[in-house]
Amino acid sequence: MAEKQPGASEYVIEMLHITKEFPGIIANDDITLQLKRGEIHALLGENGAGKSTLMSVLFGMYKPEKGEIRKNGRVVEINNPNDATALHIGMVHQHFKLIEVFTVLDNIILGAEDTKAGFLTRKAARSKIAALSKRYGLAVDLDAKVEDITVGMQQRTEILKMLYRDNEILIFDEPTAVLTPQEIDELMQILKNLAAEGKSILFISHKLNEIMQVSDRVTVLRKGKYVGTVNTAETNKQQLSNMMVGRPVQLVVDKAPSKPGKVVLDVKHFSVPSRFHSRNAVNDVSFQVREGEIVCIAGIDGNGQTDFVYGLTGLEKAKSGSLTLCDQDITHLNIRKRSANMSHIPEDRHKHGLVLDFSLEQNMVLQRFLEPEFQKGQFIRFAEVRSYAERLIEKFDVRSGQGPVTKARSMSGGNQQKAIVARELDRDKKLIVAVQPTRGLDVGAIEYIHSQLVAQRDAGKAILLVSLELEEVMSLSDRILVMYEGEIVGELDPAKTNVQELGLYMTGARRDSVKGGKVS
Repeated sequence: MAEKQPGASEYVIEMLHITKEFPGIIANDDITLQLKRGEIHALLGENGAGKSTLMSVLFGMYKPEKGEIRKNGRVVEINNPNDATALHIGMVHQHFKLIEVFTVLDNIILGAEDTKAGFLTRKAARSKIAALSKRYGLAVDLDAKVEDITVGMQQRTEILKMLYRDNEILIFDEPTAVLTPQEIDELMQILKNLAAEGKSILFISHKLNEIMQVSDRVTVLRKGKYVGTVNTAETNKQQLSNMMVGRPVQLVVDKAPSKPGKVVLDVKHFSVPSRFHSRNAVNDVSFQVREGEIVCIAGIDGNGQTDFVYGLTGLEKAKSGSLTLCDQDITHLNIRKRSANMSHIPEDRHKHGLVLDFSLEQNMVLQRFLEPEFQKGQFIRFAEVRSYAERLIEKFDVRSGQGPVTKARSMSGGNQQKAIVARELDRDKKLIVAVQPTRGLDVGAIEYIHSQLVAQRDAGKAILLVSLELEEVMSLSDRILVMYEGEIVGELDPAKTNVQELGLYMTGARRDSVKGGKVS
Protein backbone atom coordinates (compact mmCIF):
# COMPACT_ATOMS: atom_id res chain seq x y z
CA MET A 1 0.00 0.00 0.00
CA ALA A 2 1.26 3.45 -0.88
CA GLU A 3 -0.14 6.98 -0.62
CA LYS A 4 0.74 9.66 -3.17
CA GLN A 5 -0.37 12.95 -4.64
CA PRO A 6 -1.65 15.01 -1.70
CA GLY A 7 -4.80 17.03 -2.28
CA ALA A 8 -8.00 18.16 -0.68
CA SER A 9 -11.38 16.67 -1.52
CA GLU A 10 -14.93 16.69 -0.17
CA TYR A 11 -14.94 12.93 -0.76
CA VAL A 12 -13.51 10.42 1.68
CA ILE A 13 -13.33 7.77 -1.07
CA GLU A 14 -13.18 8.18 -4.85
CA MET A 15 -13.10 5.27 -7.27
CA LEU A 16 -12.27 6.84 -10.63
CA HIS A 17 -12.71 5.08 -14.00
CA ILE A 18 -12.42 1.58 -12.52
CA THR A 19 -12.31 -1.32 -14.99
CA LYS A 20 -12.20 -4.93 -13.81
CA GLU A 21 -12.29 -7.90 -16.20
CA PHE A 22 -12.82 -11.64 -15.72
CA PRO A 23 -12.71 -14.39 -18.38
CA GLY A 24 -15.52 -13.68 -20.81
CA ILE A 25 -16.89 -10.58 -19.05
CA ILE A 26 -16.06 -6.96 -18.14
CA ALA A 27 -17.54 -6.79 -14.64
CA ASN A 28 -16.74 -3.09 -14.14
CA ASP A 29 -16.43 -0.90 -17.25
CA ASP A 30 -15.04 2.59 -16.54
CA ILE A 31 -17.02 3.15 -13.30
CA THR A 32 -16.68 6.24 -11.10
CA LEU A 33 -18.04 6.28 -7.54
CA GLN A 34 -17.54 9.08 -4.98
CA LEU A 35 -18.38 8.73 -1.28
CA LYS A 36 -18.83 11.83 0.89
CA ARG A 37 -17.87 11.92 4.55
CA GLY A 38 -20.66 10.85 6.88
CA GLU A 39 -23.09 9.84 4.15
CA ILE A 40 -24.91 6.58 3.40
CA HIS A 41 -24.34 6.01 -0.30
CA ALA A 42 -26.37 3.21 -1.91
CA LEU A 43 -25.05 1.17 -4.81
CA LEU A 44 -27.93 -0.16 -6.88
CA GLY A 45 -28.01 -2.48 -9.87
CA GLU A 46 -29.32 -5.72 -11.32
CA ASN A 47 -27.85 -9.11 -10.43
CA GLY A 48 -24.46 -9.26 -12.11
CA ALA A 49 -24.29 -5.48 -12.65
CA GLY A 50 -20.86 -5.36 -10.98
CA LYS A 51 -21.73 -3.95 -7.55
CA SER A 52 -20.01 -6.59 -5.42
CA THR A 53 -17.03 -6.65 -7.78
CA LEU A 54 -16.58 -2.89 -7.43
CA MET A 55 -16.69 -3.12 -3.64
CA SER A 56 -14.28 -6.06 -3.70
CA VAL A 57 -11.88 -3.84 -5.66
CA LEU A 58 -12.17 -1.18 -2.94
CA PHE A 59 -11.57 -3.80 -0.24
CA GLY A 60 -8.48 -5.18 -2.01
CA MET A 61 -9.90 -8.55 -3.01
CA TYR A 62 -9.50 -7.74 -6.71
CA LYS A 63 -6.95 -5.62 -8.55
CA PRO A 64 -8.50 -3.46 -11.30
CA GLU A 65 -7.06 -3.36 -14.80
CA LYS A 66 -7.64 0.41 -15.04
CA GLY A 67 -8.54 3.32 -12.80
CA GLU A 68 -7.46 4.69 -9.45
CA ILE A 69 -8.71 4.93 -5.88
CA ARG A 70 -8.34 8.02 -3.74
CA LYS A 71 -8.85 8.47 -0.02
CA ASN A 72 -9.21 12.05 1.22
CA GLY A 73 -7.95 13.26 -2.15
CA ARG A 74 -4.79 11.11 -2.12
CA VAL A 75 -4.23 8.25 -4.55
CA VAL A 76 -3.85 4.95 -2.70
CA GLU A 77 -2.96 1.44 -3.77
CA ILE A 78 -5.03 -1.34 -2.22
CA ASN A 79 -3.49 -4.69 -3.09
CA ASN A 80 -5.21 -6.83 -0.46
CA PRO A 81 -7.68 -6.57 2.46
CA ASN A 82 -4.85 -5.79 4.86
CA ASP A 83 -4.14 -2.63 2.87
CA ALA A 84 -7.84 -1.75 3.04
CA THR A 85 -7.90 -2.29 6.81
CA ALA A 86 -4.82 -0.08 7.22
CA LEU A 87 -6.78 2.63 5.40
CA HIS A 88 -9.69 2.08 7.82
CA ILE A 89 -11.91 0.45 5.17
CA GLY A 90 -14.07 -2.47 6.34
CA MET A 91 -16.55 -4.76 4.58
CA VAL A 92 -19.45 -6.98 5.60
CA HIS A 93 -19.82 -9.52 2.82
CA GLN A 94 -23.11 -10.92 1.53
CA HIS A 95 -22.08 -14.35 2.81
CA PHE A 96 -20.53 -13.78 6.22
CA LYS A 97 -16.84 -14.53 6.83
CA LEU A 98 -17.16 -16.02 10.32
CA ILE A 99 -15.75 -19.20 11.88
CA GLU A 100 -18.77 -21.01 13.23
CA VAL A 101 -17.01 -22.96 16.02
CA PHE A 102 -15.39 -19.81 17.42
CA THR A 103 -17.12 -17.50 19.89
CA VAL A 104 -18.39 -14.08 18.89
CA LEU A 105 -15.51 -12.47 20.78
CA ASP A 106 -12.86 -14.59 19.05
CA ASN A 107 -14.38 -13.88 15.62
CA ILE A 108 -14.30 -10.14 16.26
CA ILE A 109 -10.66 -10.00 17.36
CA LEU A 110 -9.36 -12.62 14.89
CA GLY A 111 -6.45 -11.05 12.98
CA ALA A 112 -6.27 -8.06 15.33
CA GLU A 113 -5.49 -9.83 18.61
CA ASP A 114 -3.83 -8.20 21.61
CA THR A 115 -1.06 -10.29 23.11
CA LYS A 116 1.14 -10.08 26.18
CA ALA A 117 4.35 -12.10 26.41
CA GLY A 118 3.12 -14.18 23.50
CA PHE A 119 -0.25 -14.96 25.09
CA LEU A 120 -3.63 -13.80 23.85
CA THR A 121 -5.30 -11.22 26.12
CA ARG A 122 -9.04 -10.79 25.86
CA LYS A 123 -9.86 -8.43 28.72
CA ALA A 124 -9.06 -5.17 26.93
CA ALA A 125 -10.73 -6.45 23.75
CA ARG A 126 -13.86 -7.42 25.66
CA SER A 127 -14.06 -3.96 27.24
CA LYS A 128 -13.60 -2.20 23.89
CA ILE A 129 -16.24 -4.38 22.17
CA ALA A 130 -18.70 -3.87 25.04
CA ALA A 131 -18.27 -0.10 24.70
CA LEU A 132 -18.78 -0.25 20.92
CA SER A 133 -21.77 -2.51 21.36
CA LYS A 134 -23.42 -0.05 23.73
CA ARG A 135 -22.51 3.04 21.68
CA TYR A 136 -23.99 1.75 18.40
CA GLY A 137 -26.83 -0.41 19.71
CA LEU A 138 -25.20 -3.71 18.68
CA ALA A 139 -26.02 -6.06 21.54
CA VAL A 140 -24.38 -9.50 21.18
CA ASP A 141 -23.41 -12.40 23.43
CA LEU A 142 -19.62 -12.37 23.22
CA ASP A 143 -19.28 -15.88 24.64
CA ALA A 144 -21.80 -17.59 22.33
CA LYS A 145 -20.51 -19.68 19.45
CA VAL A 146 -21.37 -18.28 16.04
CA GLU A 147 -23.06 -21.55 15.03
CA ASP A 148 -25.58 -21.06 17.86
CA ILE A 149 -26.67 -17.46 17.14
CA THR A 150 -29.17 -16.04 14.65
CA VAL A 151 -28.22 -14.61 11.27
CA GLY A 152 -29.03 -11.14 12.60
CA MET A 153 -26.57 -11.62 15.46
CA GLN A 154 -23.95 -12.90 13.00
CA GLN A 155 -24.33 -9.69 11.06
CA ARG A 156 -23.88 -7.62 14.22
CA THR A 157 -20.71 -9.61 14.83
CA GLU A 158 -19.44 -8.64 11.37
CA ILE A 159 -20.23 -4.97 12.02
CA LEU A 160 -18.41 -5.08 15.36
CA LYS A 161 -15.41 -6.63 13.57
CA MET A 162 -15.20 -3.47 11.45
CA LEU A 163 -15.72 -1.08 14.35
CA TYR A 164 -13.17 -2.94 16.50
CA ARG A 165 -10.57 -2.18 13.81
CA ASP A 166 -11.48 1.54 13.93
CA ASN A 167 -12.77 1.49 10.34
CA GLU A 168 -14.16 4.77 9.00
CA ILE A 169 -15.46 3.55 5.62
CA LEU A 170 -17.95 0.71 6.02
CA ILE A 171 -19.08 -1.43 3.08
CA PHE A 172 -22.28 -3.48 3.40
CA ASP A 173 -22.87 -5.97 0.58
CA GLU A 174 -26.57 -6.94 0.45
CA PRO A 175 -26.80 -6.71 4.26
CA THR A 176 -30.53 -7.45 4.49
CA ALA A 177 -30.70 -10.44 2.14
CA VAL A 178 -30.97 -12.96 5.00
CA LEU A 179 -32.65 -10.85 7.68
CA THR A 180 -36.18 -10.83 9.03
CA PRO A 181 -38.27 -7.63 8.68
CA GLN A 182 -37.63 -6.82 12.34
CA GLU A 183 -33.87 -7.32 11.94
CA ILE A 184 -33.93 -5.13 8.82
CA ASP A 185 -35.54 -2.29 10.76
CA GLU A 186 -32.88 -2.65 13.45
CA LEU A 187 -30.10 -2.62 10.85
CA MET A 188 -31.48 0.52 9.18
CA GLN A 189 -31.33 2.30 12.53
CA ILE A 190 -27.81 1.01 13.14
CA LEU A 191 -26.68 2.40 9.76
CA LYS A 192 -28.18 5.79 10.61
CA ASN A 193 -26.42 5.74 13.99
CA LEU A 194 -23.10 4.92 12.35
CA ALA A 195 -23.48 7.74 9.82
CA ALA A 196 -24.45 10.17 12.60
CA GLU A 197 -21.19 9.25 14.36
CA GLY A 198 -19.23 10.26 11.24
CA LYS A 199 -18.82 6.88 9.55
CA SER A 200 -19.07 6.84 5.74
CA ILE A 201 -21.17 3.94 4.44
CA LEU A 202 -21.42 2.19 1.08
CA PHE A 203 -24.62 0.17 1.02
CA ILE A 204 -25.29 -2.40 -1.73
CA SER A 205 -28.93 -3.38 -2.01
CA HIS A 206 -31.63 -4.49 -4.44
CA LYS A 207 -34.42 -3.36 -2.14
CA LEU A 208 -35.76 0.02 -3.21
CA ASN A 209 -37.71 0.58 0.02
CA GLU A 210 -34.52 0.29 2.07
CA ILE A 211 -32.57 2.55 -0.26
CA MET A 212 -35.28 5.21 -0.09
CA GLN A 213 -35.42 4.86 3.71
CA VAL A 214 -31.76 5.03 4.64
CA SER A 215 -29.53 6.44 1.88
CA ASP A 216 -28.46 10.00 1.09
CA ARG A 217 -27.38 9.34 -2.50
CA VAL A 218 -27.68 6.45 -4.96
CA THR A 219 -25.29 5.34 -7.68
CA VAL A 220 -26.81 3.02 -10.28
CA LEU A 221 -24.90 0.41 -12.32
CA ARG A 222 -26.25 -1.56 -15.27
CA LYS A 223 -24.43 -4.43 -16.99
CA GLY A 224 -21.10 -3.31 -15.58
CA LYS A 225 -21.46 0.34 -16.60
CA TYR A 226 -22.11 3.54 -14.64
CA VAL A 227 -25.63 4.90 -15.22
CA GLY A 228 -25.71 7.84 -12.84
CA THR A 229 -25.80 9.19 -9.27
CA VAL A 230 -28.88 10.86 -7.79
CA ASN A 231 -29.90 12.37 -4.48
CA THR A 232 -32.34 10.01 -2.79
CA ALA A 233 -34.63 12.86 -1.70
CA GLU A 234 -35.03 13.91 -5.35
CA THR A 235 -36.01 10.52 -6.82
CA ASN A 236 -38.51 7.69 -6.28
CA LYS A 237 -38.67 3.90 -6.54
CA GLN A 238 -40.03 3.87 -10.08
CA GLN A 239 -37.28 6.15 -11.40
CA LEU A 240 -34.59 4.10 -9.67
CA SER A 241 -35.97 0.83 -11.01
CA ASN A 242 -36.07 2.29 -14.53
CA MET A 243 -32.43 3.40 -14.19
CA MET A 244 -31.42 -0.01 -12.89
CA VAL A 245 -33.20 -2.19 -15.46
CA GLY A 246 -33.36 0.20 -18.40
CA ARG A 247 -37.12 -0.14 -18.84
CA PRO A 248 -40.33 0.46 -16.87
CA VAL A 249 -40.76 -2.20 -14.18
CA GLN A 250 -44.06 -3.49 -12.82
CA LEU A 251 -43.61 -3.09 -9.05
CA VAL A 252 -47.01 -4.65 -8.22
CA VAL A 253 -47.89 -8.28 -9.00
CA ASP A 254 -50.50 -8.43 -11.75
CA LYS A 255 -52.69 -11.51 -11.33
CA ALA A 256 -56.30 -12.57 -11.77
CA PRO A 257 -58.25 -14.15 -8.88
CA SER A 258 -57.25 -17.77 -8.27
CA LYS A 259 -59.44 -20.70 -9.31
CA PRO A 260 -58.48 -23.50 -6.93
CA GLY A 261 -59.00 -27.06 -8.18
CA LYS A 262 -58.45 -30.41 -6.53
CA VAL A 263 -56.16 -30.92 -3.55
CA VAL A 264 -52.50 -31.49 -4.50
CA LEU A 265 -50.85 -31.38 -1.04
CA ASP A 266 -52.69 -32.51 2.09
CA VAL A 267 -50.87 -32.01 5.41
CA LYS A 268 -52.47 -33.64 8.46
CA HIS A 269 -51.35 -33.26 12.09
CA PHE A 270 -47.76 -32.90 10.95
CA SER A 271 -45.01 -32.49 13.56
CA VAL A 272 -41.24 -32.19 13.17
CA PRO A 273 -38.89 -32.44 16.18
CA SER A 274 -36.54 -29.59 16.97
CA ARG A 275 -32.80 -30.02 16.54
CA PHE A 276 -32.12 -27.64 19.44
CA HIS A 277 -34.68 -28.24 22.20
CA SER A 278 -37.18 -30.79 23.51
CA ARG A 279 -40.37 -29.30 22.06
CA ASN A 280 -41.40 -29.74 18.45
CA ALA A 281 -40.17 -27.25 15.87
CA VAL A 282 -43.41 -27.91 13.94
CA ASN A 283 -46.38 -28.93 16.03
CA ASP A 284 -49.61 -30.57 14.77
CA VAL A 285 -49.91 -28.60 11.54
CA SER A 286 -52.76 -29.30 9.07
CA PHE A 287 -53.62 -27.54 5.81
CA GLN A 288 -54.14 -28.14 2.09
CA VAL A 289 -52.77 -26.64 -1.11
CA ARG A 290 -54.88 -26.96 -4.25
CA GLU A 291 -54.32 -26.70 -7.96
CA GLY A 292 -54.32 -23.13 -9.19
CA GLU A 293 -53.49 -21.33 -5.94
CA ILE A 294 -50.51 -19.81 -4.15
CA VAL A 295 -50.57 -20.55 -0.44
CA CYS A 296 -47.98 -18.68 1.60
CA ILE A 297 -46.56 -19.64 4.98
CA ALA A 298 -45.63 -16.34 6.60
CA GLY A 299 -43.92 -15.72 9.92
CA ILE A 300 -40.89 -14.31 11.65
CA ASP A 301 -37.81 -16.35 10.82
CA GLY A 302 -37.19 -19.20 13.24
CA ASN A 303 -40.83 -20.07 13.93
CA GLY A 304 -40.77 -23.45 12.23
CA GLN A 305 -41.07 -22.57 8.54
CA THR A 306 -37.65 -24.00 7.68
CA ASP A 307 -38.27 -27.15 9.73
CA PHE A 308 -41.63 -27.67 8.03
CA VAL A 309 -40.07 -27.42 4.57
CA TYR A 310 -37.30 -29.82 5.62
CA GLY A 311 -39.97 -32.27 6.82
CA LEU A 312 -42.01 -31.86 3.64
CA THR A 313 -39.09 -32.33 1.26
CA GLY A 314 -37.48 -35.15 3.25
CA LEU A 315 -34.44 -33.27 4.53
CA GLU A 316 -35.67 -33.96 8.08
CA LYS A 317 -37.70 -36.87 9.47
CA ALA A 318 -41.18 -36.11 10.73
CA LYS A 319 -42.21 -37.04 14.25
CA SER A 320 -45.89 -37.64 13.48
CA GLY A 321 -48.67 -36.88 11.04
CA SER A 322 -48.99 -37.49 7.32
CA LEU A 323 -48.21 -35.90 3.96
CA THR A 324 -50.25 -36.73 0.88
CA LEU A 325 -49.03 -35.46 -2.49
CA CYS A 326 -51.09 -36.10 -5.63
CA ASP A 327 -53.11 -38.75 -3.76
CA GLN A 328 -49.92 -40.60 -2.72
CA ASP A 329 -48.75 -40.91 0.88
CA ILE A 330 -45.18 -39.57 0.82
CA THR A 331 -44.68 -39.38 4.59
CA HIS A 332 -41.96 -42.04 4.61
CA LEU A 333 -40.60 -41.75 1.06
CA ASN A 334 -37.03 -40.67 0.39
CA ILE A 335 -36.13 -37.34 -1.18
CA ARG A 336 -35.80 -38.63 -4.74
CA LYS A 337 -39.22 -40.28 -4.69
CA ARG A 338 -40.87 -37.22 -3.15
CA SER A 339 -39.39 -35.03 -5.86
CA ALA A 340 -41.24 -37.01 -8.53
CA ASN A 341 -44.16 -34.59 -8.12
CA MET A 342 -42.43 -31.72 -6.31
CA SER A 343 -40.12 -28.88 -7.29
CA HIS A 344 -38.19 -27.21 -4.47
CA ILE A 345 -36.56 -23.78 -4.50
CA PRO A 346 -34.58 -24.07 -1.24
CA GLU A 347 -33.94 -21.42 1.38
CA ASP A 348 -30.17 -21.91 1.38
CA ARG A 349 -28.96 -21.84 -2.22
CA HIS A 350 -25.41 -22.83 -1.30
CA LYS A 351 -26.24 -25.68 1.05
CA HIS A 352 -29.24 -27.25 -0.70
CA GLY A 353 -29.59 -25.55 -4.09
CA LEU A 354 -26.28 -25.86 -5.90
CA VAL A 355 -23.07 -27.83 -6.09
CA LEU A 356 -20.84 -24.77 -6.12
CA ASP A 357 -17.86 -26.39 -7.82
CA PHE A 358 -20.00 -27.87 -10.60
CA SER A 359 -20.59 -25.93 -13.79
CA LEU A 360 -23.84 -24.08 -14.39
CA GLU A 361 -24.98 -26.71 -16.92
CA GLN A 362 -24.28 -29.54 -14.48
CA ASN A 363 -26.33 -27.79 -11.82
CA MET A 364 -29.21 -27.34 -14.26
CA VAL A 365 -29.65 -31.14 -14.59
CA LEU A 366 -28.86 -32.21 -11.01
CA GLN A 367 -32.22 -33.99 -10.65
CA ARG A 368 -32.77 -34.85 -14.31
CA PHE A 369 -29.54 -36.42 -15.54
CA LEU A 370 -31.05 -39.93 -15.34
CA GLU A 371 -33.89 -38.99 -17.69
CA PRO A 372 -33.67 -40.36 -21.26
CA GLU A 373 -33.27 -36.83 -22.62
CA PHE A 374 -29.94 -36.48 -20.83
CA GLN A 375 -28.50 -40.00 -20.68
CA LYS A 376 -28.23 -43.02 -22.93
CA GLY A 377 -26.76 -46.37 -21.95
CA GLN A 378 -25.68 -44.91 -18.60
CA PHE A 379 -23.66 -42.20 -20.35
CA ILE A 380 -24.49 -38.50 -20.10
CA ARG A 381 -25.57 -36.86 -23.36
CA PHE A 382 -23.43 -33.76 -22.94
CA ALA A 383 -24.66 -31.98 -26.06
CA GLU A 384 -28.27 -32.22 -24.82
CA VAL A 385 -27.25 -30.98 -21.36
CA ARG A 386 -25.46 -27.99 -22.94
CA SER A 387 -28.41 -27.17 -25.19
CA TYR A 388 -30.88 -27.43 -22.30
CA ALA A 389 -28.76 -25.21 -20.05
CA GLU A 390 -28.37 -22.58 -22.77
CA ARG A 391 -32.14 -22.48 -23.23
CA LEU A 392 -32.78 -21.91 -19.50
CA ILE A 393 -29.97 -19.35 -19.26
CA GLU A 394 -31.57 -17.30 -22.04
CA LYS A 395 -35.15 -17.70 -20.80
CA PHE A 396 -34.38 -16.65 -17.21
CA ASP A 397 -31.57 -14.19 -18.06
CA VAL A 398 -28.97 -16.00 -15.94
CA ARG A 399 -25.79 -13.97 -16.34
CA SER A 400 -22.40 -15.63 -16.10
CA GLY A 401 -18.96 -14.98 -17.53
CA GLN A 402 -18.62 -18.21 -19.52
CA GLY A 403 -22.21 -19.28 -20.04
CA PRO A 404 -23.09 -22.91 -19.28
CA VAL A 405 -19.50 -23.88 -18.35
CA THR A 406 -19.21 -21.18 -15.66
CA LYS A 407 -18.52 -22.53 -12.19
CA ALA A 408 -21.56 -21.87 -10.00
CA ARG A 409 -19.29 -20.59 -7.22
CA SER A 410 -18.06 -17.69 -9.38
CA MET A 411 -21.54 -16.33 -10.14
CA SER A 412 -23.24 -13.53 -8.24
CA GLY A 413 -25.71 -14.60 -5.55
CA GLY A 414 -28.66 -13.28 -7.53
CA ASN A 415 -27.70 -15.21 -10.65
CA GLN A 416 -27.19 -18.36 -8.59
CA GLN A 417 -30.75 -17.87 -7.36
CA LYS A 418 -32.08 -17.35 -10.88
CA ALA A 419 -30.39 -20.58 -11.99
CA ILE A 420 -32.15 -22.54 -9.23
CA VAL A 421 -35.52 -20.97 -10.00
CA ALA A 422 -35.07 -21.72 -13.70
CA ARG A 423 -34.23 -25.36 -13.02
CA GLU A 424 -37.06 -25.97 -10.58
CA LEU A 425 -39.84 -24.23 -12.52
CA ASP A 426 -38.83 -26.03 -15.71
CA ARG A 427 -39.17 -29.44 -14.05
CA ASP A 428 -42.96 -29.18 -14.52
CA LYS A 429 -44.11 -30.72 -11.23
CA LYS A 430 -47.59 -30.50 -9.70
CA LEU A 431 -46.33 -28.89 -6.47
CA ILE A 432 -43.81 -26.06 -6.34
CA VAL A 433 -42.30 -25.37 -2.92
CA ALA A 434 -40.77 -21.91 -3.22
CA VAL A 435 -38.80 -20.79 -0.15
CA GLN A 436 -37.62 -17.18 -0.36
CA PRO A 437 -37.62 -17.45 -4.18
CA THR A 438 -36.63 -13.82 -4.77
CA ARG A 439 -33.97 -13.55 -2.05
CA GLY A 440 -31.11 -11.42 -3.36
CA LEU A 441 -32.82 -10.58 -6.66
CA ASP A 442 -33.20 -7.15 -8.24
CA VAL A 443 -36.59 -5.65 -9.07
CA GLY A 444 -36.46 -6.75 -12.70
CA ALA A 445 -35.72 -10.35 -11.74
CA ILE A 446 -38.34 -10.26 -8.95
CA GLU A 447 -40.93 -9.04 -11.48
CA TYR A 448 -40.06 -11.94 -13.79
CA ILE A 449 -40.02 -14.64 -11.06
CA HIS A 450 -43.37 -13.43 -9.69
CA SER A 451 -44.88 -13.52 -13.18
CA GLN A 452 -43.54 -17.05 -13.67
CA LEU A 453 -45.02 -18.24 -10.38
CA VAL A 454 -48.38 -16.72 -11.28
CA ALA A 455 -48.19 -18.36 -14.73
CA GLN A 456 -47.48 -21.72 -13.05
CA ARG A 457 -50.49 -21.15 -10.79
CA ASP A 458 -52.70 -20.30 -13.76
CA ALA A 459 -51.50 -23.47 -15.50
CA GLY A 460 -52.93 -25.50 -12.63
CA LYS A 461 -49.88 -25.96 -10.43
CA ALA A 462 -50.12 -25.83 -6.64
CA ILE A 463 -47.61 -23.42 -5.12
CA LEU A 464 -46.50 -23.38 -1.50
CA LEU A 465 -44.63 -20.13 -0.90
CA VAL A 466 -42.52 -19.45 2.18
CA SER A 467 -41.44 -15.83 2.42
CA LEU A 468 -40.19 -13.31 4.96
CA GLU A 469 -40.86 -10.41 2.58
CA LEU A 470 -44.18 -8.93 3.68
CA GLU A 471 -44.72 -7.13 0.36
CA GLU A 472 -44.23 -10.43 -1.46
CA VAL A 473 -46.54 -12.24 0.95
CA MET A 474 -49.32 -9.68 0.50
CA SER A 475 -49.07 -9.27 -3.28
CA LEU A 476 -48.33 -12.83 -4.46
CA SER A 477 -50.41 -15.01 -2.13
CA ASP A 478 -53.98 -16.22 -2.61
CA ARG A 479 -54.09 -17.45 0.99
CA ILE A 480 -51.77 -16.71 3.89
CA LEU A 481 -51.05 -19.18 6.69
CA VAL A 482 -49.22 -17.58 9.60
CA MET A 483 -46.81 -19.79 11.56
CA TYR A 484 -45.85 -18.87 15.11
CA GLU A 485 -43.73 -21.13 17.34
CA GLY A 486 -44.26 -24.07 15.03
CA GLU A 487 -48.06 -23.80 14.79
CA ILE A 488 -50.45 -22.32 12.24
CA VAL A 489 -52.12 -19.52 14.20
CA GLY A 490 -54.13 -17.88 11.43
CA GLU A 491 -55.37 -18.12 7.87
CA LEU A 492 -55.78 -14.77 6.14
CA ASP A 493 -57.09 -13.51 2.82
CA PRO A 494 -54.54 -10.96 1.50
CA ALA A 495 -57.39 -8.99 -0.09
CA LYS A 496 -59.08 -8.58 3.30
CA THR A 497 -56.12 -8.00 5.62
CA ASN A 498 -53.15 -5.63 5.95
CA VAL A 499 -49.54 -5.72 7.07
CA GLN A 500 -50.45 -4.55 10.59
CA GLU A 501 -52.89 -7.42 11.17
CA LEU A 502 -50.46 -9.87 9.63
CA GLY A 503 -47.80 -8.60 12.04
CA LEU A 504 -50.04 -9.26 15.04
CA TYR A 505 -50.40 -12.90 14.02
CA MET A 506 -46.67 -13.21 13.28
CA THR A 507 -45.76 -12.03 16.79
CA GLY A 508 -48.33 -14.31 18.46
CA ALA A 509 -50.43 -11.38 19.67
CA ARG A 510 -53.45 -12.72 17.78
CA ARG A 511 -54.53 -16.16 16.64
CA ASP A 512 -57.58 -17.87 15.18
CA SER A 513 -59.29 -20.73 16.98
CA VAL A 514 -57.65 -24.02 16.09
CA LYS A 515 -59.46 -27.33 16.20
CA GLY A 516 -57.64 -30.59 15.70
CA GLY A 517 -54.57 -28.77 14.43
CA LYS A 518 -56.49 -27.13 11.58
CA VAL A 519 -57.37 -23.46 11.29
CA SER A 520 -61.10 -22.88 11.49
